[in-house]
Amino acid sequence: MSHKQLLVIDDESDIREVVKLSLQLTEDWTVMTANGGAAGMALALSTEPDAILLDVMMPDMDGPSTLRVLQRQGATRSIPVIFLTAKVQAADRQKFMQLGVWGIIPKPFDPLTLGQQIKDVLSWP
Repeated sequence: MSHKQLLVIDDESDIREVVKLSLQLTEDWTVMTANGGAAGMALALSTEPDAILLDVMMPDMDGPSTLRVLQRQGATRSIPVIFLTAKVQAADRQKFMQLGVWGIIPKPFDPLTLGQQIKDVLSWP
């Protein structure tokens, strides 16, 4: 199992904590967290994680806005981004995929299978 470093950007502290604990326990990955788009972008620029889990609906700067900024930065452009969202209608999924995300994981998610879902989306072993 290769060691990965992930960044979770979500305005809900409970979600950040569940994702972090889940991925640390089930995959032994290093997980950093940020409570919003601006903080997440700063952390992504300074640490260049292997992947980013990004909440769609956040105050101030939502997921799609954060994604657009990440895509414009040379250091973060190639980092795969997966949306975490409760919005999983077909039209929403299609719109999100057109933005350039690698995948979408619906909320609520199963903490025991979250790591495998991420590996499946990113084709990680």
